[in-house]
Amino acid sequence: MPLSVDFFNRPTLDVARDLLGQRLVRMIDGRRVSGRIVETEAYVGPHDTASHASKGRTPRTEVMFGPPGRAYVYLIYGMYHMLNLVTEAEGFPAAVLIRAIEPLEGLEVIQANRAGIRQARLLTGGPGRLCRALQIDLSLNRWDVTRGERLWLEPDAPVPPAQIARGPRVGIAYAQPKDRAAAWRFWIKDNPFVSR
Repeated sequence: MPLSVDFFNRPTLDVARDLLGQRLVRMIDGRRVSGRIVETEAYVGPHDTASHASKGRTPRTEVMFGPPGRAYVYLIYGMYHMLNLVTEAEGFPAAVLIRAIEPLEGLEVIQANRAGIRQARLLTGGPGRLCRALQIDLSLNRWDVTRGERLWLEPDAPVPPAQIARGPRVGIAYAQPKDRAAAWRFWIKDNPFVSR
């Protein structure tokens, strides 16, 4: 049973924290490939200068203003896809970036998609890496992840609060100081797949 719209239609910081431990599932050529989410980042509203939404509503960011539970997939540096999940009420632009997963199912598919990578943590430890491993690209932008097809999330083992760490987000030097300092990145302590 996939996570419902209600899971995503909540404050983004709560969703970012609660996504830790949930299972991200992708169907690839009829094979189920999945991983446990171990690292996330929250991007909250038009006043968060680290968020794409701070530049206003554009064709690229339109999905962030849409209903919760949609995938916001975009390309950086012309080569790396990033997977975000839209949160909060429709009209308020917010999303959670999935930064890292720990592989659970379909390891041979993940390894084939990340050919040449020998270190296990480098298979899916990082937002671009996990998208390559799970073949997540622009064709999944705006995808409804609550449908249980192609790409979705399932409830899994909850992470005890004592095992969750938080700190500033990564790679947002362009943002205002208050947004650079915001502790809106969440990760599972001591998990080897966390990107940093």
